[in-house]
Amino acid sequence: MSHSHKMQKLSKILIANRGEIACRVMKTARKMNIKTVAVFSDADRHSLHVKMADEAHYIGPSPASESYLRQDKILDVIRHTGAQAVHPGYGFLSEQAPFAQALAAEGVEFIGPPASAIADMGSKSASKKIMIDAGVSCIPGYHGDNQDEEFLKEQADLVGYPLIIKAVSGGGGKGMRMVFDEKDFMQGLRSAKEESIKAFNDDRVILERFFDFQPRHVEVQVIADAHGNALYFSNRDCSVQRRYQKIIEEAPAPGLTPEEHREIGEMAVKAAKAVGYKSAGTVEFIMDTVERKFYFMEMNTRLQVEHPITEMVTGVDLVELQLRVSQGEPLPFTQEEVNVRGHAFEARVYAEDPDNNFMPGSGDIRYLSTPSESDTVRIDTSIRQGDAVSVFYDPMIAKLCVWAPDRTSALSLLHSKLQDYHVVGLTTNIKFLKDLATHPNFESADVHIDFIKQHQETLFPPQPDLSDENLALTAVTYLLNSVSGSHSSPWTKALFSRINLHHVEEFHLMKGETQVDFKIRCDAPTFFVSIDSKPEIELSAEISTDGNVILGSGESLNRKLNCKIVQDDNNLHVYCDGAEATLSRPVPAYLQAREEGKKDDGVSSAEGLVQKIFAVVGDTVKRGDVILQINVMKMLFDITAHKDGIVSSICFNEGDRVSKGQLLYELEE
Repeated sequence: MSHSHKMQKLSKILIANRGEIACRVMKTARKMNIKTVAVFSDADRHSLHVKMADEAHYIGPSPASESYLRQDKILDVIRHTGAQAVHPGYGFLSEQAPFAQALAAEGVEFIGPPASAIADMGSKSASKKIMIDAGVSCIPGYHGDNQDEEFLKEQADLVGYPLIIKAVSGGGGKGMRMVFDEKDFMQGLRSAKEESIKAFNDDRVILERFFDFQPRHVEVQVIADAHGNALYFSNRDCSVQRRYQKIIEEAPAPGLTPEEHREIGEMAVKAAKAVGYKSAGTVEFIMDTVERKFYFMEMNTRLQVEHPITEMVTGVDLVELQLRVSQGEPLPFTQEEVNVRGHAFEARVYAEDPDNNFMPGSGDIRYLSTPSESDTVRIDTSIRQGDAVSVFYDPMIAKLCVWAPDRTSALSLLHSKLQDYHVVGLTTNIKFLKDLATHPNFESADVHIDFIKQHQETLFPPQPDLSDENLALTAVTYLLNSVSGSHSSPWTKALFSRINLHHVEEFHLMKGETQVDFKIRCDAPTFFVSIDSKPEIELSAEISTDGNVILGSGESLNRKLNCKIVQDDNNLHVYCDGAEATLSRPVPAYLQAREEGKKDDGVSSAEGLVQKIFAVVGDTVKRGDVILQINVMKMLFDITAHKDGIVSSICFNEGDRVSKGQLLYELEE
């Protein structure tokens, strides 16, 4: 049997996943001299996890439903390769009890909990009943099987508002809707069910009271072996979320007393033992910050995305423990021997637009520059420069993790390393993460699940502008590169043949729709730069180049200046002393007129699938009416009318794929 006490030395495992978690598991497997087998789809044919594995096998087209969720194809690869065990990572098949059962039937070890534990904890309704029986506090609500809409409405009225509708099989914020008033319940219920059936092929829901006193999301890392031992490995605070999905996590949870740390840890172990758990898992709690009470939410029966920060504060390789436990080994230490040291943060770098309701994105990584890793800085990723963030999968680019002896130092280090994280080619949340890390309330650990909503205005400040000195250095750096004689890119065409004594060069760049005029006078090695006819700025400057990157350094009035310019087609992405900007060469008038002719407010702001169309040609709509719905990374977004009018065309059919910038609909007066 797969979950017996029998010791089995693993020599080859298959990783039924992709991306950064597949790479993460491979690193530990390599350290333990265990060979790895990767699986991949069309979209991942050249991915890093394929390159890292000892062998890799194709399992189907890009959509997960045709590849990573096809357990029959994965079982075929297992039989072909002779893999003794499967690590499921997170997502995909990691919490599918039938997959664990299918592996057991093949005599293959599932590096995770028993199928029974997955089934028990995978059902939000069943798990609540088990926890209540085990004496673990749960959130008030309805967790029953009756899914009749009118009955659920009656139960909702009994639970009280505000409440949360949650998919029974849900996770990652999918199939979840907040309802603040009874009149909005039916709309929220139908929306949650529709998203749930799409994501999990299961539209059952539960209802839970929503605590409106700014509760916290605190979770506990547990690991259990096959010998009845279960331990907790500190805890994490994951309160700051968008779309009910985590964006930044820290370990341990700040502000808890030693007694509270022990209380929540022991509750988590009790929860794990109640379902006969084995391997790594995470027990999630809602913390009542007024009464200082913890309520069980759910248990994720897998390795969690944010596991690296637990590893950083405990010094324990959780994947190694998973592999050892799966081989039948007992846990190698007691609870008293699990030590927590310092503080760690994880910031998830996503391809998404925080200024557009965190709309997920996709596209090519044209340029990527990351901080250097060290004992205190860790980056878990599978994305390299030139790779693409695919529309078919989660848009996470990387997890930036840092450690320091205390929370204040760790947060300062996080912000410093985010300053060094540069991505060109698509919109990311890096600026948002920097603003979050320096927000006074976050610095003081005043965190809760409504943090972003409460601090909406102060979390989205304007992009810090380049100082005139930095703008001057940018202009000189750009100019020097243009006359350097290199012909490796369009930017190397000389603006003039050589720099003569007191030579004056005039040119302009665009900053958004604003033209910035530069007048540069050279008296080598000094430059005098006038910006928009303002008084000259005197500075020295020199440059170095690396492909499409130009590094400029200089000095003005004894102040050291540095800038990095990344050239991408017609754009210059400029990074200077924590500030950044995108400048561009002016578009010729004839091209500008052509582009303006294409502008329309009915365009898609992201790549995705047309989920549902609500309007037809001839319909009269008002501004804000929903015209169609786009499925972006399994999240549903309403596309609303940008003005009053009559629908003159719908440009796509349901099920069609749309790209960012494509026209979706047209209105006429």
